[in-house]
Amino acid sequence: MEEVTMGELVLAAKITHVPSIWLSIQPGKNHGIRKPAEEGLAEVGRRARERGADTFLVADSHWMNSMSFHVNGKSRHSGSYASHELPHFIADLEYDYDGAADLAALIGEEINAGGQKAMVHDVKDLGLEYATLVPMHFMNRPENTGGAQPLKVLPIGCNIYSTIDENRRVGEAMLRAIKRSDRKVAFLASGSLSHQFPTNEISSQYLNKISNPFNEQADRVVLDQWREGRIAEFLETLPTYNERCTGEAAMADTAMMFGLLGWKDYSGRGEQLCDYFPSSGTGQVIVDFPVPA
Repeated sequence: MEEVTMGELVLAAKITHVPSIWLSIQPGKNHGIRKPAEEGLAEVGRRARERGADTFLVADSHWMNSMSFHVNGKSRHSGSYASHELPHFIADLEYDYDGAADLAALIGEEINAGGQKAMVHDVKDLGLEYATLVPMHFMNRPENTGGAQPLKVLPIGCNIYSTIDENRRVGEAMLRAIKRSDRKVAFLASGSLSHQFPTNEISSQYLNKISNPFNEQADRVVLDQWREGRIAEFLETLPTYNERCTGEAAMADTAMMFGLLGWKDYSGRGEQLCDYFPSSGTGQVIVDFPVPA
């Protein structure tokens, strides 16, 4: 009897992608300001390889969609990137990664089968956004990974008008797709905790500051819940947390991740891989969540 292969989720992490991490590796007065985040992202990449991952599936909160759910199904991603939002932070970021068209197609099928609308794209000029590119620079480039072969990269966008429950179902659909594939997948929820920017006139003063002390207090409560395995408690308040703390891209990446992990049935404890830090008014962290057996 022919052996049936089954894909597997091998890693799930909530990660930061803030542009100040890219600034941190450039020469100048800000060199090294995000060293703990640089090291935390590299550690996530190391763990992904250690666990046998061959694909990074990235919920990219800077690929913001306003209608439907979109998957970048290109077989190869290559180019040079400058941030249209913050070109003085990120420019000349070169990238070249293989895609995962096969898994992209399965994800599109499963999201649609679950009653939501998804589209998979193979479009020449559909490039990658920095919520994928900044983490990949530290996790997935041979010069930063001891010469390791790059893993495949598959981004899914975040719908800014989606609900928490929709994104839960997208996460569940992605898990079904992974199991139908032959891939070992590391899932990255690439987005911030609180995400309230200061007003433009004072924004330059907030490179290393939180915009609102309430947001930091809320972020730290969330981190306590994650570290202590109080996931059902966190999910009960996630819609309010998203609303009150100006969630980035509807906190879609976070809801997708917990949908993948089992939602309120998930009882794992998150392992924090860098200290919580503010960046341009927002709250940032890296947390590895153990995948259920």
